[in-house]
Amino acid sequence: MLFEDPVVASRFLTLLTLSFHIIYATIGVGVPLMIMIAQWVGIKKKDEHYILLARRWAKGFVVTVAVGVVTGTAIGLQLSLLWPNFMELAGQIIALPLFMEVFAFFFEAIFLGIYVYTWDRFEDQRKHFLLLIPVALGAGMSAFFITVVNSFMNAPQGFDIVNGQLINANPIAAMFTPAMPTKVSHVLATAYMTVAFMLAAIAAYKLLKGSNHVYHKKALYLTMKVGLIFSIAAAIIGDFSGKYLAEYQPEKLAAAEWHFETEEGAPLLMYGMLDENNEVKGAIKIPFALSILAHGNPTSEVIGLNEFPEEETPPLVVHYFFDLMVTIGVFMIGISLIYWLGIKRGWAFVKAKWYRWLIVLGGPLSFLAIESGWWMAEVGRQPWILRGIMTVEEAATSSDYVGLMSILFILLYIILGIGTVVVLRKMFKDNPVEKELETSQGGDNA
Repeated sequence: MLFEDPVVASRFLTLLTLSFHIIYATIGVGVPLMIMIAQWVGIKKKDEHYILLARRWAKGFVVTVAVGVVTGTAIGLQLSLLWPNFMELAGQIIALPLFMEVFAFFFEAIFLGIYVYTWDRFEDQRKHFLLLIPVALGAGMSAFFITVVNSFMNAPQGFDIVNGQLINANPIAAMFTPAMPTKVSHVLATAYMTVAFMLAAIAAYKLLKGSNHVYHKKALYLTMKVGLIFSIAAAIIGDFSGKYLAEYQPEKLAAAEWHFETEEGAPLLMYGMLDENNEVKGAIKIPFALSILAHGNPTSEVIGLNEFPEEETPPLVVHYFFDLMVTIGVFMIGISLIYWLGIKRGWAFVKAKWYRWLIVLGGPLSFLAIESGWWMAEVGRQPWILRGIMTVEEAATSSDYVGLMSILFILLYIILGIGTVVVLRKMFKDNPVEKELETSQGGDNA
């Protein structure tokens, strides 16, 4: 049974919590920047539609922040309860960024509250805009500090272990690991990209459902443009991530690419299946692409899984997570680039229903790409929780009650997920764009 083994149950519950929380964490990082961009464009163009975009996005954002607090708190509790041996060791060296992440969140939340409740207190929107700077900075720093912890788990440094005791602790060195630059930049870029495409999907859906208001057209153009920029950035950073893996975690790259034998001029495999002998069937081979991804040289040697002990080989399922992430990323770059070029050059099909449905599809697909990227990162580190130092089995609790906790958390996340959708839907259904514009114009005329 799934919940009989405490290690398996702990992994399941952690996977469940992180997969649910990453949705709200991504929104929490990306939406403040989108609000900033919309309000800045509105101020520069003196366009009330962009100002209203910022205002409506901020209202919805408050709801997701509240749920994110709950899921974030659950992660903190589960780290201590499910992985006590890991926290006993890592807590001595990596507690600083965990504390700073909480500080960054409170910094963001304080200024977000002031921003939301002072809309009508500023005649000059530029002064109100300044409140968004600490909100966006706090969101970005929160992502930075928590990703630093994950980077440490992939490339632990800044301490020595002698006779089972941690000595010579250097928290700063532990924070700035080789994994940190690519992980942090990729998390930020993909969060901004995903939120932009989520908001674009909402705008496209409203246009499809008969609201031909210029507000939604402006929202769609702005979000698709931002999404294109950050999707390209995510692809470039992804290339650097591949080179990091080739140097520091070659077993993860080899598992993600089903690269079983060390060879030069290695091809990159997309899709396919493995048979019982680990022979790859039906994959698309891109010649020399893995060598280019790993080292920037089409003839370079890429280390294969044959170089590692079988017990240290990551699960080969990470190949599918990699494929899913890359496929969706390329798809989103394509539809956003075509949309931007189409608007510039007057291509009628980018305003057609079928194309707008593709944009709507891009919203949930972008979140699926975020999820698959994290699954690849975390599953690809197995069997280690702290690479090269502590395995997952060594870190886990021995409690028999994790299964019961898992059931309770499943119920909690169902309630939170449904509750979020219901509250947001009612919030915006009761206050459509047209109504808010009439209200604001009436107030101006008065």
